[in-house]
Amino acid sequence: MRVRAIEHVQLAMPKGGEERARRFYGDVLGLPEVPKPATLAARGGCWFETDDVKLHLGVEDDFRPARKAHVALRVEDLDSLLARARAAGCDVQGPEPFAGDRQAYVFDLFGNRLELLEAI
Repeated sequence: MRVRAIEHVQLAMPKGGEERARRFYGDVLGLPEVPKPATLAARGGCWFETDDVKLHLGVEDDFRPARKAHVALRVEDLDSLLARARAAGCDVQGPEPFAGDRQAYVFDLFGNRLELLEAI
């Protein structure tokens, strides 16, 4: 037995935060939203997926943002992405050199931390 890949990642969001999720994950990160299966749609939240990235946001009643735990995403054109994040009102840290990459942290509109890495 072995783990072969991450199928998807789920982050938490507060109830009623779907529009903020769309502004950040759709508009800032450029991830397309996909419909949730009908059996899960009533729970709220949003799913964003490409061929390579599946990032789901689920509603958590006692929501607290993940300030330390995070997802790390490989990106292209880090500077433009960070500019869009700042324009959307997101907290941005970096970029800094890190192990052959440029690394930055961005906090989504709920306060969840995401690491962004761009190859140098």
